[in-house]
Amino acid sequence: MIILAFFLAHWYLSVFFQTFFLHRYASHHMFSMSKFWERVFFFLTFIAQGANYLSAYGYGILHRMHHAFADTENDPHSPKYSPSMIAMMWKTKTVYSAINNKEMKVEDRFLRNAPEWASFDKFAGHNLTRIAWGVLYVLFYLKFATAWWMFLLLPIHFFMAPIHGAIINWFAHKFGYKTHAMSNTSANLLPLDVLMMGESYHNNHHKNDRSANFGERWHEIDPTYYIILILNAFRIIRLKKS
Repeated sequence: MIILAFFLAHWYLSVFFQTFFLHRYASHHMFSMSKFWERVFFFLTFIAQGANYLSAYGYGILHRMHHAFADTENDPHSPKYSPSMIAMMWKTKTVYSAINNKEMKVEDRFLRNAPEWASFDKFAGHNLTRIAWGVLYVLFYLKFATAWWMFLLLPIHFFMAPIHGAIINWFAHKFGYKTHAMSNTSANLLPLDVLMMGESYHNNHHKNDRSANFGERWHEIDPTYYIILILNAFRIIRLKKS
């Protein structure tokens, strides 16, 4: 029971900070926050993602490029231009690393207001830090696992962020339903998003990438949006009009 609770907590906390902080804030600035709260969410993203930590700077710029070049040769992750899901995710990793390490020339429009905490990213994204998180996961499983099959969940902890990315960037461009006719292949993957906290409404998001609410139809419940409303009510963030 402890292992399952830990797995679910890691899954949903990782998804939440990816969609709330990296996607809706760093990429699209759907809301604003003070520098203090930005640093708090940098740290909480690190705790939630652990070995899979993604920089808000690198992720934000990468995702802006995805929207600008969706399903073209310049898209950093399009199933149309990758022979397999693994190849697409490897390309994504390569482009992300080049952006994050500032080894790639990026257009100024993608750099505008990209949140950056370089010293923290250097620590949080270091290979030794990732290995340390991995060791903690293994030790936790050795301590609390009560059946052999629980260890089958362990590799997912090591690759959780890439798995989350693949679910949307691969499957939500190949399967699902479309509310809006678009020039790209984006689709709404799940009619009720119990897996990705609103991220599955990908077609809706591509149609209106300024809206903090990814759900549109009555059944498209976006739980992250309601958390955003709570944070806005407490003035931790300032939600912008879409």
